[in-house]
Amino acid sequence: MMNSLFETAPGFDQPIAVLKHCHDRIRKQIRTMQNLAAHLSRDGQNLDAQQAANAVLRYFNHAAHQHHEDEEHDLLPMLQAVAAGEDASVLNALLPGIMEEHRQMDAAWLILDKQLKEIASGASSSLSGEDVNRFADLYATHMDKEETQIAPMAKRLFSAAQMKQLGDAMCARRGIAPAAGE
Repeated sequence: MMNSLFETAPGFDQPIAVLKHCHDRIRKQIRTMQNLAAHLSRDGQNLDAQQAANAVLRYFNHAAHQHHEDEEHDLLPMLQAVAAGEDASVLNALLPGIMEEHRQMDAAWLILDKQLKEIASGASSSLSGEDVNRFADLYATHMDKEETQIAPMAKRLFSAAQMKQLGDAMCARRGIAPAAGE
């Protein structure tokens, strides 16, 4: 067995694991923003700051939107279709908050997006630690809810066919063909 030096992402045949992997990447990009804010106040604007800002911009302007769409267009509606009894009650209680959190995170991102674009272009050396921390707090609460309640519910309730349907939808959103033989 060969040990990889690099962490590999789960395949779309494990869609809940892919969503968790996305959360891990979100955490990493938030840490990059927190490090960037400290770097800018300590070292000012430089190439490292520009590269970090560009990396965060790439992630949150593309992959994070796909992640929210995975949840809003596929995962959550599929859960609503199969949840019954206590699961349905829990889901119905969580759903409005999850959707509102997506809107709040999108609004908070717009503020950071502007700041990061200015840093990436070399035009600014200012990134609001308060804005970064607000964004981080919104995501931390949101991801905890999804990881402790939504993901376990999906794992428990979805059949293999439903997991495949979710994974295929996630692939299609990214322009990826499902793996052969699935």
